[in-house]
Amino acid sequence: MKKYFIIILPLLFSEFNAQETSSEPLEKMNIIKTNVTGYVFRNINLSYERSINQWFSMNVSFGTMPEGKVPFINSFLSDEDEKRFQNLRVKATNFTVEPRFYLGKGYGKGFYIAPYYRYSKITSNTFDFYYDYNAIDGNTYQIPLKGTGSANGNSGGVMVGVQFLLTRSQNLVLDFWIAGGHYGSGKGDFTMTSDYVLTPEMQAQLKKEIEDLDIPFVDYTVETNEKGARIKIDGPWAGFRSGLSLGYRF
Repeated sequence: MKKYFIIILPLLFSEFNAQETSSEPLEKMNIIKTNVTGYVFRNINLSYERSINQWFSMNVSFGTMPEGKVPFINSFLSDEDEKRFQNLRVKATNFTVEPRFYLGKGYGKGFYIAPYYRYSKITSNTFDFYYDYNAIDGNTYQIPLKGTGSANGNSGGVMVGVQFLLTRSQNLVLDFWIAGGHYGSGKGDFTMTSDYVLTPEMQAQLKKEIEDLDIPFVDYTVETNEKGARIKIDGPWAGFRSGLSLGYRF
C-alpha cells in the first residue's frame, strides 16, 4: 500500500500543476488598430500587429486618403502660387511593413523601436494652372494649362513609440508613435497642356515659373514644348510619422 502511495502522490502533484498552468491566462497575440490622428488629414487607415514572441512583433498597415486639397499646401507655396493651382486635388495610398522590438514588458506592451518600409503613391486630378507671360510688346497674357499626373515612393525609416493596455481585460490598446522618419527615392510624371501653341519664349518663361515653385523635399526637372510642360520627379522621398492609435487586442 505504501508503494502505491509513493507512486500516486507525484502523479497527483503533476496533474495539479498542469491544471494550474492551463488556468493561467494566455497572452493575446493580435491587435487591430487605427491611427485616429490620421483622420485629421483624411487618412483612413487600418493596421494589424501580431506578436511573434515576447520582444518581437510584426505590424502591417494600409492607409488611403480620398481626393481632396493638398495638406499644408500654404506652408510651402505662397498665396500667389497657390492661386495658380486653382482646383488641384490629390488622393494617396500607403502601405507599411513594420517589425517591432519591444524593450519592456513585451507581447505588445511598453516601449519599442520599429524599423520600417513604406510604399506611397500620390495621384492628382485634372487641375487648372496658369502663368503670366510677359510678351515682347510689353503686355502680359495669362496662359492657362491643364495638369495631371502621379508619383510614388519607396522609403525606409525608424520609429520609436510606446504601447499601453488601457483596461483590466487588456483588450483596449493605445499606441503612441513618439517620432519616426523615413527617407528613400521617388519617381513621378506630371504633364501640363495648353490650348495655345507655345513659342520658345513662352516655353522658357513657363519652365522658369514651374522651377521657381521650389516644392520642398522633392527633386524635379521641367521640360517644355509647344504643347505645354512635363515635370519629372526622380529623387529623394522623405516623410515624418507621429500620432496616436487606438486598437483592440485579442
